[in-house]
Amino acid sequence: MTGAPYSLAVIQYGQLSPPTHVLAHISDPHLLAGDARQYDAIDTAARLAGALERLARMDPPPQALVLTGDLADLGEPDAYRLLRSMVEPAAERMDAQVVWCMGNHDERSAYSRELFGAESHDPQDRVYDVAGLRIVSLDTSVPGWHHGELTDAQLAWLGDVLATSARHGTLLALHHPPIPSPMLPVAEVIELLHTDRLADVVRGTDVRAILGGHYHFTSHSTFAGIPVSVASATCNLSDPARLGRFISAVDGNTSVNAVHVYADRVVHTVVPLPEAPEVSGFGMDVAPLVEALSPEERLDMFSRKDSDFNRGTAV
Repeated sequence: MTGAPYSLAVIQYGQLSPPTHVLAHISDPHLLAGDARQYDAIDTAARLAGALERLARMDPPPQALVLTGDLADLGEPDAYRLLRSMVEPAAERMDAQVVWCMGNHDERSAYSRELFGAESHDPQDRVYDVAGLRIVSLDTSVPGWHHGELTDAQLAWLGDVLATSARHGTLLALHHPPIPSPMLPVAEVIELLHTDRLADVVRGTDVRAILGGHYHFTSHSTFAGIPVSVASATCNLSDPARLGRFISAVDGNTSVNAVHVYADRVVHTVVPLPEAPEVSGFGMDVAPLVEALSPEERLDMFSRKDSDFNRGTAV
């Protein structure tokens, strides 16, 4: 899949040039068929709709929506049809590609048939080209189980893909993140097994970041020298600071991630999904005024503590 040339219209306020690519990282929507609710409480479709609405506000908009698994809670065909009916029109409005990943709650037969039009029981590994940035969707699911694994054939395939570098490098997207879960240790029971084998394949390649899900809370680490970013779920949060509970899924504080790829780094930003009241801010009418200033004038206005702006006397 090849992305069209893309130009980011971003004002450079700081010392770094604008990013080359902008992505949205969404995880664990857990859609259900019909009017069913997760835990008889959560309308997962409404939560995903809210996430897509929030991401539509990004400026510039994302070039790709990367969904790292557990797309359907029970692997129901109708849930995948609902998923496509929500995500694909939103992506079209943003002019973004959609990158699907398998999760442990997904079922390969329905996933492949409903999302790609060809039913298969094989691992659902795919390569996407987003304006020269390669995104590899790696299927870490194990049919009938909740933990993750990769077969010898998958690792050999990934090694072949990574043998040739991409113009802007590679992002690896998978469901089971290859990092520990110290805030919820029991999650490690269903972690990605034999991660040393994956490390041997990705170490020293052009993989610039690994995007994962599965934990239902945001987390960051490194793996084989590569930064790892785990996006929370859109449906519910696994409370990492629960009180007197072994496991606690809570209805709130969900989020998605914005991913900005620069020439020499990748920045991950948590985008909370619940709306919150604004206590301070400025309208977009201020933007042209700020953009018209020279870098020196901006520094003088916003950094100098006794400037009119910082003293609150600017009009």
